[in-house]
Amino acid sequence: MLTVNAYAAPSATDPLVPTTIDRRDVGTKDVLIAIRYAGICHSDIHTVRGEWGEVAYPLTVGHEIVGEVTEVGSGVTRHAVGDRVGVGCMVNSCRECENCRAGEEQYCLNGNVGTYAAVDRDGTITQGGYSTHVVVDEDFVLRVPETIPYEAAAPLLCAGITTYSPLSHWKVGPGSRVAVVGLGGLGHMAVKIAHAMGAEVTVLSQSLRKQEDGLRLGAKHYYATSDPATFEDLKNGFDLIVNTVSAPIDIDAFLGLLALNGTMVNVGAPPEALPLHVFSLFGNRRSFAGSGIGGIRETQEMLDFCAEHELAADVEVIAADRINEAYERVLTSDVRYRFVIDISTLA
Repeated sequence: MLTVNAYAAPSATDPLVPTTIDRRDVGTKDVLIAIRYAGICHSDIHTVRGEWGEVAYPLTVGHEIVGEVTEVGSGVTRHAVGDRVGVGCMVNSCRECENCRAGEEQYCLNGNVGTYAAVDRDGTITQGGYSTHVVVDEDFVLRVPETIPYEAAAPLLCAGITTYSPLSHWKVGPGSRVAVVGLGGLGHMAVKIAHAMGAEVTVLSQSLRKQEDGLRLGAKHYYATSDPATFEDLKNGFDLIVNTVSAPIDIDAFLGLLALNGTMVNVGAPPEALPLHVFSLFGNRRSFAGSGIGGIRETQEMLDFCAEHELAADVEVIAADRINEAYERVLTSDVRYRFVIDISTLA
């Protein structure tokens, strides 16, 4: 076992604290990564506060991980010592079910192994990236292109792939009319990626407070959803709506903005149930869908797409002792647009 420095949540109500955690020995197919930066995702907060179900404490979260390979197992062929690599939201899957064989490990029928708060192959609970090192099976380690700075690459491993996947699946391209609900960690990446794909992008946010940012990131239009006129003016106007917010919204109202055969896809995950009237789907043959992260193949495709189009996350880098403060600021949307922990402050 390798004992490493980390930050962990002792309970659902206590602040995260510095501690140490154990990493397994490097196996034949494993890669040891010295973590440089780890992003703070809203999912981290939901998880440590028990909002998505019970978890085992103490728990170290973080699934937006970038760093350098420092050791590889004897059977590793994909990565070498010194490589720039990343780890996202999962670290294993069954590899055998229909979905895994299709390269969609995120939808493993036997349940993928999450980067944290999941049962690992050795029966232990996985611990995430708010730590100095992690050991991961080589098949779940991504190559981070040289042109993307480490700190700006970290959020791509969750926020980037979570938005890229539905935009790719619903074949967004030139001529597509895409609305992004919310301009936060997920939303700002959705705007950048959809714009790079050639879509006409509209941001739908509670207020116009971030309008200048939205237009800078690639949106052509920006509307406040607090204004009832927005839902009248934009009726039947979008081919795809990507809802990135992790709070309840009026789904029926947003469905009314879809054009013929349009789809609204949820990538934000509020702990509350979202009410929906089925009649809202009948007009224009609308669809309401959900999308998780992406498989390993698609995540690498996203990283390469971002490198090609010079895309990366807008980040605020913080020291590890500011994690709890960052959590509170995330909950009040006081970040432009992703907090990233400098893991060197943990060493």
